[in-house]
Amino acid sequence: MDRHPDDLTDEQWDRIKHLIPKSTAKTGRPPNDPRLMLDGIFWICSAGTRWRQLDSRFGPHQTVHAYFTRWRRDDVLARIVEELQVDLDKKGLIDWDLWNVDGSNVRASKSAAGAEKKVSTASRPSRPTTHSAAVKVDSAPNSTWLLTARELPWPSKSRPGRSVRSRKPSRSSAGRSRR
Repeated sequence: MDRHPDDLTDEQWDRIKHLIPKSTAKTGRPPNDPRLMLDGIFWICSAGTRWRQLDSRFGPHQTVHAYFTRWRRDDVLARIVEELQVDLDKKGLIDWDLWNVDGSNVRASKSAAGAEKKVSTASRPSRPTTHSAAVKVDSAPNSTWLLTARELPWPSKSRPGRSVRSRKPSRSSAGRSRR
């Protein structure tokens, strides 16, 4: 079988194939080629696509996903990474002082950097939450405390989200008399 340039080389496969569990099933379908399944898993991880967009040369995406789920659950993938890390560490190729938490970027709004927010003059400003409000609800002030509508008195008699108008009786209860 011709190998794709992005697939594992023979040398790479020889290095990790002893970590892949052998199928012991005596009945049912024959197992898929574990090398092809691992190539499919690596393809999904590098492409960052959904499972159903898996390249057809790896077989059905459900099959590759099943292998991925099983190997992740059984720590097969973790053992592969661990063994490769040990080899790289012995060769001095891992810098343990270098950390990468996340490579993605999230764009913050201009106001997050200190710019003034554009607020409509028609909207009324929200009420500030103060230390005294936290004391009223018996809550210590910290960075995560949150006061809800029930905990603070509101200027109107009704709470936000509730209608001030009285409700009309339903048709089914209009003709009945109360006991």
